[in-house]
This record gives sequence, C-alpha cells and structure tokens, in this order.
Amino acid sequence: MESKNILIVGGTSGIGLQTAKFLKGKGANVIVASRHLNSDIGDLGLPHLPLDVQEFEKSFAAELPEELHGLVYCPGSIKLKPFERLSISDFLKDFELNVLGAVQVLQAVMPKLKQADGASVVLFSTVAVTLGMPYHASIAVAKAAVQGLTLSLAAEYAASGIRFNAIAPSLTDTPLAQSLLSTPEKTEASSKRHPLGRIGKPQDMASAAAFLLSDESSWMTGQVLHIDGGMSAVRLF
Repeated sequence: MESKNILIVGGTSGIGLQTAKFLKGKGANVIVASRHLNSDIGDLGLPHLPLDVQEFEKSFAAELPEELHGLVYCPGSIKLKPFERLSISDFLKDFELNVLGAVQVLQAVMPKLKQADGASVVLFSTVAVTLGMPYHASIAVAKAAVQGLTLSLAAEYAASGIRFNAIAPSLTDTPLAQSLLSTPEKTEASSKRHPLGRIGKPQDMASAAAFLLSDESSWMTGQVLHIDGGMSAVRLF
C-alpha cells in the first residue's frame, strides 16, 4: 500500500474510519470524503473532502490526485422495520445512499482510477442479501443491487485493469449498530447467533478491505467476501 492514493467515502466513522487508520499505517495516502469531519480524522492528519452522496456534487473529484489507486465506498444505514411499515421513501433512501451514491462517486473518479496501474474498488454489501433475515427488506434490496453493480463493473472494467470486489459483513460493533448492541444482553444474544461466537469488529472489515486494495489480491475481481463470523455459511448442530 506504500504511497498508493486511496479514497474512502464514509471514512469518518465505524468501518470507514478503521480502514482509514489501517491504510495510513500501511503507508497509503488516504483521502477521506464524508458529510462531516470529526476529530479522529483531524488527529490522523488525513485530508478530508466534504461530500454528501445524497446531494452529490461531481466537482469534488477535482480535488483528488490525478491517479487514484483505490476506492472504498462504505456509507451505510440500518433501518430495521417490518415490511408493512416500510415506506417507499425508506426504500428510496437506502437505494440512494448505498447504490446511487456509489454510482455517482464511481462515475466522477473513473478517469483517475484508469490512470493508475491496476486500481481496486471495494464496495460494501451485507450478510442479509444471502441470508434471509426479518425486518431487513429495504437494506437487503439495496445491498443486493450493490452486489450486482460489483459484478457488472468487474466485467466491464477488467480490460482496464480495474478490479471490483465487495465485502458482506454481519453485525459489526460500530456507531451505526449501537441501537442493536445497547445492552450487554443484546450484545451477548447477537454474539451467540454467529458460529464464531462474537459480533464483528471494524478491524475485521478494515483488514479485508486492505487486502482487496492491495497487490496481494491482484487476481481477484467480481468477488463478494463474506466477513460474517460464519453466519452465511456455517450451521452448528
């Protein structure tokens, strides 16, 4: 990762922030884009670009380096409601944030990704796409589209040497998930649902993202990595 230019959209909290810290420690030139700047980013000394992906301004890309070796898109939302209580607006907001936001960022920075010799893009899905989970209809629909986008762009840009992969986490201990982990009892119950006996940590996702951005994964594209404590594949009897 030494001296590679990496843009992290949604990099001021949770998984994005941990990824920024991890990549900076590996010697990458990390640029963070998000709606809000927090003290953690300031303490790390990372450049920050204001960006609201739901009120997108394409001009933000003008402030990026000419070569962009990697992009991590990790804004997220958790709206767990019974299907009959989900409004069309709920579906649209999840789709705008998770899918159209990624599309607009990618279209804005694609010329810079093409300038790099073998760029890598990491998007974020969820275990709920492949594992049916109650109350996840809106986010599962949006993240399924993210996986479709990942595979489609992996095919379209393979000849350009740009790789597209996605990470599908299960429940991870981030500020976004605090309502689901607000008591020790909730945390324990969530941990027990995972075959490996714990919920995810931001570091789990950050190290996976770093691998997908690095030359060590240079023969991988169009893949969805399930970093989920075995939730999507393992059944304990």
